[in-house]
Amino acid sequence: MKFLNIIYKLLSLLFTISSITLLIFMAYISMPIETTKTITLPKGSITKTIEHLKNEGYALTKIDTYILAYLLDQPKSGTLEIGGESMSRIKFLQKLSSAKEAIDIITLIPGETLPIFLEEISKNHQLDLKKLKQYYQEFSLYKEAGIIPDTYYIAKQSNEKSIIKSLIEQSNKRYKELSLSYFKNFNQKEWLKILTMASIVQKESANNNEMPIVASVIYNRLKIDMPLQMDGTLNYGKFSHVKVTPERIKMDTSAFNTYKNKGLPPYPVCSVSMTAIKAVLTPKKTNYLYFMKNKNGVHDFTKSYKQHLENINKTR
Repeated sequence: MKFLNIIYKLLSLLFTISSITLLIFMAYISMPIETTKTITLPKGSITKTIEHLKNEGYALTKIDTYILAYLLDQPKSGTLEIGGESMSRIKFLQKLSSAKEAIDIITLIPGETLPIFLEEISKNHQLDLKKLKQYYQEFSLYKEAGIIPDTYYIAKQSNEKSIIKSLIEQSNKRYKELSLSYFKNFNQKEWLKILTMASIVQKESANNNEMPIVASVIYNRLKIDMPLQMDGTLNYGKFSHVKVTPERIKMDTSAFNTYKNKGLPPYPVCSVSMTAIKAVLTPKKTNYLYFMKNKNGVHDFTKSYKQHLENINKTR
């Protein structure tokens, strides 16, 4: 009987201790945590994550490390959408492993010019336009076409420098890979020429299928030292969407006016797709020197000026 009393008292003590411990634990995980709308977590262990958050001002302890390790999942890395409010500690810890990554989407369409693209980024993502231009000039190898047209995913609250640097680095990597696959090397000066020709192809082609043919016309005209005389070269910079008129051709004194200047413009007139670049790298073999958009919205190509005039009259 005495032995049973001892066992009963021990069980009662254990129950009491467990109950108190549970109550303390429940109180601990219910404590409010103040957080921002998004948080950025490093890659690494749970301990590294907790230390990072402590350095950011979060009142976390070793207990939180154990909760994540034994009761919850491994925290994610990157910028996470947390909520930006006061929440219980356990809810906060759960969000570290379940929250969606906080991202913004930036899209550059083929043929768009840098000034207009940067203005759109500035407006849509509340960024400083002067800084965007400054960092583009700092990081890009090219005055235009330094960013490949594509859809890019960036962490929310990214600053102007990190956004532009990331877009340019991704683009340079793809440029170099393509150059290496065709030429076995990457020559910045030669690639500028490729991009410049591709930008004209981008502006002049009615569709992707026409691009290798338009590229052949450019090569054919350059070969015989014939002016390119292409409207697309005048759609540079702020003139991206401005209709090229005879008056505009007369008034424009820039090096982009291929009616007045022989050869290529000094640098690309717009952003260029990989399809346009590949068209320049592998143009169709033709003897075409002229092309005219017909009533169906595509181009008629010809080698003779006489036939070209006939195509113009048909369209009119």
